[in-house]
Amino acid sequence: MARFFYLLVAILFSASAQSSNDFPKPAELQRDVNFWIRIYSQVDTNSGLLHDPWDLSVVYGTVSLPAHGNHAERERLVNQAKARYQSALRQLAAGKRTALNAEEKAALNAWPKGTSSQRFRQAADEIRFQLGQSDRFKAGLVRSGQWRDHIRKALAEHGLPEQLMVLPHVESSFNPSVYSRVAAAGMWQFMPATARQYMQVDHLMDERLDPYISTHAAAKLLKNNYRITGTWPLALTAYNHGAGGISRGAAAMGTKDIATIVRKYRGPSFGFASRNFYVSFLAALEVDRNASKYFGQVALASPIDYDRVTLQDYIHAAPLAQAMNTDVATLRLYNPALLDPVWTGEKRIPKGFALKFPRSGLKQPLAQAIASMPSGQRYAYQQPDVLHRIARGETLSHVARRYNTSVKELMSLNGLKNHNIRAGRELRLPGRVTADAQSRVASTTTSGSKSSGSKVYVIKPGDSIWGIARRFNRTEKELLAWNNLSNKHKIMPGDTLRIAMN
Repeated sequence: MARFFYLLVAILFSASAQSSNDFPKPAELQRDVNFWIRIYSQVDTNSGLLHDPWDLSVVYGTVSLPAHGNHAERERLVNQAKARYQSALRQLAAGKRTALNAEEKAALNAWPKGTSSQRFRQAADEIRFQLGQSDRFKAGLVRSGQWRDHIRKALAEHGLPEQLMVLPHVESSFNPSVYSRVAAAGMWQFMPATARQYMQVDHLMDERLDPYISTHAAAKLLKNNYRITGTWPLALTAYNHGAGGISRGAAAMGTKDIATIVRKYRGPSFGFASRNFYVSFLAALEVDRNASKYFGQVALASPIDYDRVTLQDYIHAAPLAQAMNTDVATLRLYNPALLDPVWTGEKRIPKGFALKFPRSGLKQPLAQAIASMPSGQRYAYQQPDVLHRIARGETLSHVARRYNTSVKELMSLNGLKNHNIRAGRELRLPGRVTADAQSRVASTTTSGSKSSGSKVYVIKPGDSIWGIARRFNRTEKELLAWNNLSNKHKIMPGDTLRIAMN
């Protein structure tokens, strides 16, 4: 009976979430959709449009950029073009209508007749540049073939409209390995904090980078956005602006009408990207569904037929690759969620990880290759973290030099956004630190106290958790917790244990 109830709820949700009016195209927003269709299908990444950010039908001109120019050079050309049109608009704001130069004519013709001097003056301060995306969109269209079937099935499994499968065009051009300037990552461009609600994102694994795992996470997020907002235009806008943010916008405007919110809402963080998210989605949907109209015939990439196995042990990458008759780099290519410490051998591939590899590249089924590995290459637990407790006055640079690593690597391992660290906090170190460095970890102190810090103990033949705990005046329960162990009997000589010394 309970199963029938949940099935009925899923069917009802699916029906409500996939009505014929799922993705309305208000006439008031058509000019915005047309702008993004142009960006996605006509203007490539070696050019862009100078336009008004509030009225996307107002386009002043195209800026051509050098194909191989560096960022500074391209930015200089954009700024020079902006300055010319700003000058033109200010001339128009001052009343000039005759003997116009090229930019003044283009600016005047871009606006409707009768545009006020005040509007020209405002426009001069608001000129925006939008880089073209047509070549990127077409490349994303080709890449999308690898995952379309999976995305379609995932959306159906969660009772969501199939149209949502084009969202990665807007977010990443279907590039599963891309990072944004604000730390969003993967095909669905999850921010770290949001991603952790649905996936594993830490120093060992970033499931945002796996297009299969992150697709299910995106479906869950979109479904939750729809539950909160009640409409797909708002749920999609929430993907960029947050469900709470767009809900506050709807409440402030007294309506859920997307056109009214886009045109009139002026929330402090409701910027150009948020305001244009839904219309750019509609444009992507149009271009994707009519790709031959915009690009001619496009051959989509084929899906990869994977063999998949859920690991029952912790395994180092190198011997696993050897057992599969491949190399670590190739194994990494098809398992992008696993991060550097796994591939360098500092950490093991976690137990429970769903390993995948193309069937065409295997000489035997994946399960058989794994089963052929000697028992000594399988472990019951992860390689323990090596930790450093920050002493008063220490900086990341000090710690990096001490352990022969880099500030960048320390920041990455510890999820740090800046160089600020506090005394008493622990820093995770690269697992490759030498035995000498490990001995220094044990003596790391705060305020000079030799009782502070973390010791790394190398397990010897005959050792037991009970014996090690007794030696360091700790309990078995503490050792198990510090090292994420569930079975006190499964320890092996040569492995290490972290022991907090406080």
